[in-house]
Amino acid sequence: MDVLQNLAFGFEHALTWHNLMFCAIGCTVGTLVGLLPGLGPLATISLLLPLTYSIPTTGALIMLAGIYYGAQYGDSVSAITMKIPHASSIVACIDGYAMTLKGKTGLALFTAGVSSFIGGTVAIVVLAWLAPTLGEVAFLFGPADYVALMLVGFVCVSFVTTGSLVNGLAMCLIGVLLGQIGTDVTSGVQRFTLDFTLLFDGVGLVSIALGCFGIAEITKNLDEKTNRSPFNGKIKLMPTWPEFKRILPSALRGSAVGSFLGILPGGGPVIAQFAAYALDKKVSKYKHEIGTGCIEGVAGQAAADEAAARTSFIPLMSIGIPENAVMALMMGAFIIKGIQPGPNMIAGHPDLFWGLVASMWVGNVFLLVLNVPLVRYWLSVFKVPYNVLFPAILFFCCIGTYSINNNLDEIVVTAAFGLAGYMFLRFGLDSAPLMLGFILGPMLEENFRRAMLLSRGHFGVFFQRPISTTLLTLVFGFISWQILSFFLKRLRRRREMAAA
Repeated sequence: MDVLQNLAFGFEHALTWHNLMFCAIGCTVGTLVGLLPGLGPLATISLLLPLTYSIPTTGALIMLAGIYYGAQYGDSVSAITMKIPHASSIVACIDGYAMTLKGKTGLALFTAGVSSFIGGTVAIVVLAWLAPTLGEVAFLFGPADYVALMLVGFVCVSFVTTGSLVNGLAMCLIGVLLGQIGTDVTSGVQRFTLDFTLLFDGVGLVSIALGCFGIAEITKNLDEKTNRSPFNGKIKLMPTWPEFKRILPSALRGSAVGSFLGILPGGGPVIAQFAAYALDKKVSKYKHEIGTGCIEGVAGQAAADEAAARTSFIPLMSIGIPENAVMALMMGAFIIKGIQPGPNMIAGHPDLFWGLVASMWVGNVFLLVLNVPLVRYWLSVFKVPYNVLFPAILFFCCIGTYSINNNLDEIVVTAAFGLAGYMFLRFGLDSAPLMLGFILGPMLEENFRRAMLLSRGHFGVFFQRPISTTLLTLVFGFISWQILSFFLKRLRRRREMAAA
């Protein structure tokens, strides 16, 4: 009952004309940011942060939050229509772009929009009910537990890859090695940089994503020498009732996964999308279709992406710990306004806390309007012939890459990964496992080092904590099951050949 009263109190602040205007601005800007290749919420919030000095506190934070989850909501458009992802829409490229090639672009974007709305709504309920206490879950995870959690992420490679498991593991390993490039944060030693100054800070995630997915796909399409658009035929937006019934279970599963992983530092939308996709490929009724242009492959990851974007505010506002770079910027915005996020925030600034929570649902409605009824208008841009459209796409890719550090070297790195991505496509290799390895590799190394330092080099630390022990048991069980399944398949084939 207290939660309902608090939400009603929050809506009183969120539904004022000024806060509604700032919420609409944030959601619109975030959606446009999601559409532009390379330009993400981190760069946008950092550019707009100085403007918050002249905006009322609640309105400024509502606008910045709207940009963040609006970008998570809108970045699926470029991933689905052109296979140009942001960090949080990498998985959307798999089934979303496959649906585009089948002429189902409108259905894919409708699925992503509705699933994101469901994921955001579920996460807001979790945020409202459990924020005062759920943030403490993050304190239960130590370095050893995070190592086990990262290993669980690595075993998901068999679900993420659309090719053979061996090729997927090889691509994942390449991603891990790419994540080691740059300056070692512990010793300050340059690793695998080959004395190139552009590699001293490592390889950027945006450069790899735009190169291996966007530029590689554009090059492949041009190489085919066919006059094509990103999608063909009449835009079918509304799903049939059987199709809509397929969306709901995956969206709810993705919402649960994203809501949980959004709480954990180092989790968030990037890992949530992989976890939700892996779960769907395991338990979905249509799991054998996922990877070939299936609704479930879009719905689950979109819901997880949006849910994690919402619940990532829980560690920030309840215990004062930002879980990613965007939340660190949000924390800076709080401090600029003279507010210290943490356990005393709810009691000291209830109008701000509950107003921000309520505004997230208002923003969810704004984003549903922007991304579902207006899908036809978003797609009208892509009706331009491909030989005219691709230079504009490459132009925005270059702008997005350059805007990160204002460095032309980033464009060179992106072009190099574009060439590598094109070769991957020609050899039938999937780039999604590479991204998974690149994201999880450095996090695994960092937490492994911490665990070893705290245990003074004793490996038993991974089996002394209940969380890490449980997760590692799941990893070993999954690997054993995969090996057993492999040998059983070979034995079945031999029997079939002998019988023939």
